[in-house]
Amino acid sequence: MSEFLEPNTETSAATPRWVGLAIAVLGGVSLIGVGLGVTAWNASKNDQSTQASLKQQNDALAQRLAKAEDQNQQLQSDLKVVTDKLNVTQEDLQKARQQTKASVAAYGKKLSGFESNVNTQLAGKASTEDVNKLGTDVSGVKNDLDETKSKLERATGDMGVMSGLIAHNHEDLEELKRKGDRNYFEFTIQKSKTPQHVGPVMVSLNKTDAKRSKYTITVLADDKSIEKKDKTAGEPVQFYVKGTARYSPYELVVFDVGKNQINGYLSTPKSAGAATSASNAPAAQ
Repeated sequence: MSEFLEPNTETSAATPRWVGLAIAVLGGVSLIGVGLGVTAWNASKNDQSTQASLKQQNDALAQRLAKAEDQNQQLQSDLKVVTDKLNVTQEDLQKARQQTKASVAAYGKKLSGFESNVNTQLAGKASTEDVNKLGTDVSGVKNDLDETKSKLERATGDMGVMSGLIAHNHEDLEELKRKGDRNYFEFTIQKSKTPQHVGPVMVSLNKTDAKRSKYTITVLADDKSIEKKDKTAGEPVQFYVKGTARYSPYELVVFDVGKNQINGYLSTPKSAGAATSASNAPAAQ
């Protein structure tokens, strides 16, 4: 009996195998739990660090954006200044171009006229000598005309009527005589109470002022006496006689005023019928 009971005693005293396995499993689970806790703690710690890093990055980005905005505003301000200057420069450039264009057009017109004159001269086969001679002749004629114009001018007389051509000396008077528009009587009158014949009228010299070239005379015509007081040399002294038109009076012009004498001429319209020349007029007494 004992031989059969010993094996049963050993079987009951041995540790069951599943207990070891359970302990091993529980240990593994514990280790897994510890590992998961450590991992979660590390993850939480890493998440906080990531958030801090992101916040720093956001702050840095915000600063960069603010700085970029300031730079953008500065660039826009500079761009406006440059644009304004560029507009002024373009306006000045346009004006300069217009002025240059006008100058070129004027020069071209002048050059065309010059070429036309040259072509005309060449077409006429005029030599340089002939052209120079022609230019001299034209200049001479122009000078003669200017000289005659300066000598023979019109003026308003003392009665407000526009006179004929006025002579200022004997040579001018001869030129007027050659024109033959009016009758002319040259005279030299001494200061005297006795009137002197000048053409168809009588003239008496009353007073002279040589320094101021002024004189006073009395004209006797148509049985009436006409005093012309304080007249100036070169001034047309006008008066009317019977038969003369209102627009064409007699005119007396004095060349020179001496101490006690005057010399000049009297002009009358052709319609007055006084055709006596200066050479036939009585000499001054």
